[in-house]
Amino acid sequence: MIFNSVQFLIFFPIVLLINFLLPVKVRWIGLLISSYYFYMSWNPYYLLILLAVTMITYLGGLLIVWTKRPQIRKLWVALNFGLTLAIMVIFRYPHFVLPVGISFYTLQALTYTMDVYRGETEVEKNFAKYALFVSFFPQISSGPIERAKNFLVQIREPHYYEYNRVKNGLLLMTWGFFKKMVIADRIAILVNNVYDNYPNYGGPEIIVATIFFAFQVYTDFSSYSDIARGAALILGYDITENFKQPYFATSIREFWQRWHISLSTWFRDYLYIPLGGNRHGKLIKYRNIMLTFLASGLWHGTNWNYLIWGGVHGACQVLGELLRPIKERFYQKYNVRTTPFSFRLSKGIITFIIVDFAWIFFRANSAGDAFAIIKRMCTVWNLKTFLGGGIFSLGLEAKSFILVIILLIVLLLTDYINKEGNLLDKLADQNVIFRWIVYFCLILGILFTGVYGGDSIQSEFIYSQF
Repeated sequence: MIFNSVQFLIFFPIVLLINFLLPVKVRWIGLLISSYYFYMSWNPYYLLILLAVTMITYLGGLLIVWTKRPQIRKLWVALNFGLTLAIMVIFRYPHFVLPVGISFYTLQALTYTMDVYRGETEVEKNFAKYALFVSFFPQISSGPIERAKNFLVQIREPHYYEYNRVKNGLLLMTWGFFKKMVIADRIAILVNNVYDNYPNYGGPEIIVATIFFAFQVYTDFSSYSDIARGAALILGYDITENFKQPYFATSIREFWQRWHISLSTWFRDYLYIPLGGNRHGKLIKYRNIMLTFLASGLWHGTNWNYLIWGGVHGACQVLGELLRPIKERFYQKYNVRTTPFSFRLSKGIITFIIVDFAWIFFRANSAGDAFAIIKRMCTVWNLKTFLGGGIFSLGLEAKSFILVIILLIVLLLTDYINKEGNLLDKLADQNVIFRWIVYFCLILGILFTGVYGGDSIQSEFIYSQF
């Protein structure tokens, strides 16, 4: 059951009705049952794997708390990590079977193990409440990866109906559906056509498709996070914001502070810092950065293209660290002002180009395809054909292509407003007529240019494959 399906549009209202009809003290039980049903809708056998991860990490937390000797506590942590990661590796990487969301909920369960070990969260003795933390249906498929210390506390609290929560949650979900069904799925038509048939296209066409993919993966993944956050908000739960206008970043380091935040902070807190972080000199720091990003690439898949994608981001971060003193001396010597908009814009464009180049490896079907695509992008150019209407032969008709450009401008403007402050709060300050015009535009956009649009397609979320 995916968010952009008829099944979910039936499932979610039923869950809300049951949730608000149940006594407050037992609403979490209804959510646990709903979450298990949601997960079993893909394949009932997946539940066995989910239960195995839940039981291992639940017992691990208890053993860590009950054990007083530090060496034995570390042994329980290591055993917990080993068994949990082994399950993920066995069922994911040999391509035996790929249970939906296994990469997300295993990392989420491991945050509990580490938070208990570090004393950052209380051990949860109620197995069913802990099971809800691992399986909470809005986020189980593609995150965000929630921290135990943030979410378990909320499970223990009573949750009541709150009008503002429901309103803001519905708005978040609507915006998420709009980004997925109107923008991402439409862009996917062009991107899939060019990348799956790249020998037929030259540099200009591949550059357009690569830029479009940058926005496809962003709108697709962030839309899932928005729908998940909105659904959780309606139910009374706050989960992590996963994206903060990543394409406004002015460095690769800042990009990762804004992109897939729950994953990047997981690797920072549970891999980079335990490896030593930046505490043992620059060489160890650079090594740890590279290992962290290579691990992030492997988390996405064992194909070489994912490893290269992670390596590109890691290498750019290391290079940025190495060049920082040189740049600062250059700015000081030539009195370069770093505060004007033009300077920040140029840094933002350079960062986007680097990120977009790395996306080639992420999107290509293999590392070999990625290098072949880059070669054609650099060597095969026919601007006459491209400018003569060839841009409208990449999979989207002229009107749809122009619509995508307009939608991307709207997306960037929305992100800019969110960067300067919360858009929902700004919208709430407007008069009721303006607000409802915005609501109807979103809904009509979903209906007529999304669900019933002539060239729209319904597809799974990109990150559901991870």
